[in-house]
Amino acid sequence: MMNTNALKLFLAQYAQFTPHELEDIANKFTPVVVTKNAYLLRPGEPCTDLVFVQKGCLRLYYLVKGIEVSVWFAFPQSSAIEINSFISGQPSNYFLQAIEPSEIYVLPKKTLEQLYTTEPKMQEMMRNFWEDVILNLLNRFTALQTDSAEKRYLDLLKKPDYLAAIPQKYLASFIGVTPSSLSRIRRKIAQTR
Repeated sequence: MMNTNALKLFLAQYAQFTPHELEDIANKFTPVVVTKNAYLLRPGEPCTDLVFVQKGCLRLYYLVKGIEVSVWFAFPQSSAIEINSFISGQPSNYFLQAIEPSEIYVLPKKTLEQLYTTEPKMQEMMRNFWEDVILNLLNRFTALQTDSAEKRYLDLLKKPDYLAAIPQKYLASFIGVTPSSLSRIRRKIAQTR
């Protein structure tokens, strides 16, 4: 049985829960151990679970002409979700994969919807969570449209989790460049420091 303290802290950042409410909600999540490279979601499947990462790292990505494009990384004490499929119920176009051995908590969408009735503060929690997700996605989209690849990489340098856990080929696709372009950017930055 994994410790739910980090999960409770995650929930509490989005709404004011009593300890009893947090305990009740945390108990609805199922702990799952995921092996490296295992998939939690594949294209064509609907995203039916809200996932909290206790340990490890998950990657959300899609394919374009056989090339993987990394969209999102979920680190410990954060969530992983394919928002479009989760909300709409439509099949996903994305893969959700563990890029290292991971321990996660899973909350099925049906259980979440039941919690809206039994624990009404979950509606506020999820509204605030969705707002946070949308703002992060908009910031990422804006950065991809307006910032240079070098600036996007420099921004990653401020996030040591990314550099420690994520292979360079995934980082490259995340900032919108090829691995060789990322190598050139890294060399250029190293020369100027």
